[in-house]
Amino acid sequence: MRILQRAFILGFVAIALLTSAPLIAAQSTKENKVVKDGTVISVQYIMSGDDGKTIESNKGREPMKYTQGTKQIIPGLEKALAGMKVGEEKRVKVKPEDGYGPINEQAFQEFPKEKVPQEMQKVGAQLILKGPQGQALPVRVKEIKEKTVVMDMNHPMAGKTLVFDVKILEIQAAATPQPLKPEQPAAPPQPAKPAQAK
Repeated sequence: MRILQRAFILGFVAIALLTSAPLIAAQSTKENKVVKDGTVISVQYIMSGDDGKTIESNKGREPMKYTQGTKQIIPGLEKALAGMKVGEEKRVKVKPEDGYGPINEQAFQEFPKEKVPQEMQKVGAQLILKGPQGQALPVRVKEIKEKTVVMDMNHPMAGKTLVFDVKILEIQAAATPQPLKPEQPAAPPQPAKPAQAK
C-alpha cells in the first residue's frame, strides 16, 4: 500500500512539474527580453527640445527600428534604452555631447552671394549642397553679409539638449547571419561523345 501511495504522489508531482514548466519557461523568456546589444528594438518616441516643444514624433505611426549597440541612434539615447523591457516607458534627457554634438564653429562657412540663389538669401533658409563625394549636405543660412552668405553646416540638432519620451514596443533577438557558402566551380564542359557507327 505504501509503495502505491508513493507512486501516486511521485506521479502527481511529475504531472504538476510538467504542466508548470511551459509557464515558467514563458515567464523567464519574457523577463529575459530586455534591450541589450544585438537585439532589434521597435520604439515609439517623442523628441522635444529643452523648452518642451515637440520637434519630432513617431507616435501613431511606424515605430523606429534599430539594432542596439550598433550606433544607429545617438549615443545618449542608446545608453538610456539599455535594460528596458517591452511596454516600459521612460523620459530621457540627452545633452549635446551625447546627442548630435556641440556646435562646431568650423562648420560656419562663407560663400559669395553670386553662388547662392537669390531666393535663398535669407536667414533660416535651407539648402542642399553637394559634398566632395557627391553626397547631399543640408545647410542653413546663418547670416547675410554685404558680399557673402554665412552657411551653417552643423546638424540642425547640434548644440541642443533633447528630451525623448520613449516606449519600447518590441524586442527581437538579432538575426544570426548565415555563413556564406563558397560558390561551387562550374563543371568543366564535357566533350561531345562521338557518334557510334551502326
